[in-house]
Amino acid sequence: MINIPSTFKISFRALRVNKMRSGLTMLGIIIGVGAVIAMVAVGAGASRQIAEQISSMGSNLLIILPGATTSGGVRMGAGTQPTLTMADAEAILRECPAVEAVAPTHSGTAQVVFSHMNWSTGILGTTPSMLDIRDWQLSAGRPFTSQDVRSANKVALLGQTVVDNLFGDQDPVGQAIRIKNLPFTVVGVLAPKGQDARGQDQDDTIMIPITTAQKKLFGAQFPGMVRIISVKAKSAEDLAAAEEQITALLKQRHRIGPKQDNDFTVRNLTQLMQAREASTRVMTLLLGAIASVSLLVGGIGIMNIMLVSVTERTREIGIRMAIGAKTWDIRLQFIIEALTLSLIGGVVGIIAGVSTAMVLSSISSWPTVVSPLSILLAFGFSGFIGIFFGFYPAYKASLLNPIDALRYE
Repeated sequence: MINIPSTFKISFRALRVNKMRSGLTMLGIIIGVGAVIAMVAVGAGASRQIAEQISSMGSNLLIILPGATTSGGVRMGAGTQPTLTMADAEAILRECPAVEAVAPTHSGTAQVVFSHMNWSTGILGTTPSMLDIRDWQLSAGRPFTSQDVRSANKVALLGQTVVDNLFGDQDPVGQAIRIKNLPFTVVGVLAPKGQDARGQDQDDTIMIPITTAQKKLFGAQFPGMVRIISVKAKSAEDLAAAEEQITALLKQRHRIGPKQDNDFTVRNLTQLMQAREASTRVMTLLLGAIASVSLLVGGIGIMNIMLVSVTERTREIGIRMAIGAKTWDIRLQFIIEALTLSLIGGVVGIIAGVSTAMVLSSISSWPTVVSPLSILLAFGFSGFIGIFFGFYPAYKASLLNPIDALRYE
């Protein structure tokens, strides 16, 4: 019967005798486990950041841009020709079954003044539906209403960045601000959203009724003109149907023939962001796979050292077998030594990997997420490597002939 406690004592004693060699052998496992955890943390952090950006943009989101102008054969790009109207937005909501909400926007940039403070920010003229489309909550006050839009009232919702720069610690709700020298009453404060996918501060904005922006603030080239129409589909599955319905409706409304170019562009922002998230997941897998090569190298190092150890301890093996040690006693001894090296290396590697992820996050401001699953997988894989690469040296040691082993010099 195998004496497991005695086998463990012999294995640990052998490792303590060769501390330097044991430490160098563990180094490959330490680097491998640490690299896997750190790289997966970097990839997971990027994925989470993109997921948060998708969430902050709103769900099931489409945007419709006006057409492009052409001057001297040069096309200026989407959005340079005003072709969208309030009536288009109303028709989309009324006639497209896959659409849940629509918010036309008419935007610009202006200087905003409160007391002795001023701040230049983006002004977004829109409708109350924008809060639903963007899943945007209020941290204080109330939203403006459809009546505010119909009456072109001078009311405003402030983003948190604007509040911080104009009001500091003061409560802005109910206060009067001036936008391009026009007085506006602050009725609410938008909840913070952070940066969008392009790195722009979403909280550096002011929302006002779209009619106010058209008639009193920025003007319009023709009545009812809007710059962008944001659309929310009823579900993720309805995005493609909504895009098709909107395209067909606007072609009909704008009298665009079968062979004519559209004077608008429909973009599926949700799909674009989800594709970016999928790419990031692939990058995470690739980083983890590349880092895993270090674990294999560490495993090969363990096997090499254990083979050297078998050769050096041939006489010791012969003595043990001569006094009654069985084949599995010898085999288990070397497997335990290899497993111990890999598991200790795995623990140190986990500490190194988590520390590296934290340092990367603090130095480079790159988000990292250390997953408990990645730690368990890396640790389990290090144990598997210890058994896998330790088995052959153990098997070779257990097959030594006791007489030949005792004669070995």
